[in-house]
Amino acid sequence: MESAITVQGLVKRYGEITAVDGLSFSVGRGEIFGLLGPNGAGKTTTVECLEGLRVADAGEIRVLGEIPSPTNYALKAKLGIQLQETAFLSRLTVEETLLLFGRLYPRHRDVRELIDLVALGEKRRSQVKGLSGGQRQRLAVALAMVNDPELLILDEPTAGLDPQARRALWEVILGLKREQKTVLLTTHYMEEAEYLCDRVAILDHGHIIALGQPRSLVGEHFQETPVEIELSGPAEGVDFSRLPGVARAVPDGESVVLYSTAPTDTIRAVSRLAEEGKLSLRDLVLRRPSLEDVYLLLTGRRIRE
Repeated sequence: MESAITVQGLVKRYGEITAVDGLSFSVGRGEIFGLLGPNGAGKTTTVECLEGLRVADAGEIRVLGEIPSPTNYALKAKLGIQLQETAFLSRLTVEETLLLFGRLYPRHRDVRELIDLVALGEKRRSQVKGLSGGQRQRLAVALAMVNDPELLILDEPTAGLDPQARRALWEVILGLKREQKTVLLTTHYMEEAEYLCDRVAILDHGHIIALGQPRSLVGEHFQETPVEIELSGPAEGVDFSRLPGVARAVPDGESVVLYSTAPTDTIRAVSRLAEEGKLSLRDLVLRRPSLEDVYLLLTGRRIRE
């Protein structure tokens, strides 16, 4: 696959802090690629180097075959960028906002088409100040597409949105793939990456700790099935790691995740302990392993920590 982005040995420091430490990855044309990790992992610094907003201290970067820099305006015209926060002119309408930004480029997409693509038709003539958080994020994505870019970079596009607004924006992003656009997105929502991305790179403290297709990464690291149990009280004297089939037991607040090679036997053992009054069981969920489990396995902590 032809690469839209290639990164080799990227390093970026802020004083004594190394925010990005030797990253190497590539993004193929037409794919959705995710940079995953918690706040402080180096995601935003990486994309700012790709966008030419920051100059790397070491390494090589090619974006659409060019070296990004603050003055490479020809490259910037081919990019669509949605930052973590977008400053709008609050008294302009949705339509006026897109018309204004479109006129800053030598070529731009039809505004009505963009509004329909991000499902803001009913808000076409509404002032930006009256939009909800999810609608503002969809407008930000529309602005990133106003110049009909070859590559879109979306930095935490659904951060702070409620589940319904997040799902609506997911469908917008999948629509970009159907248009054969290349999308690089950053996120700390693992379920978002699994739903959207063809491939992902999981970052931790400026390093890539895993890289590949979401389901392949899960299959590579997990043969066990997670059994999540939620407790309504202490389970004194219960050693969950010794239950049948349990390879690892990971406490998580009032819950415990049991990674089991024999989930049926594990569930029976948990139920028996509850019947004997040795633990107060509020809920029990059997689920597939996820990228969140991969991150926990590789780092010893959850991504939200």
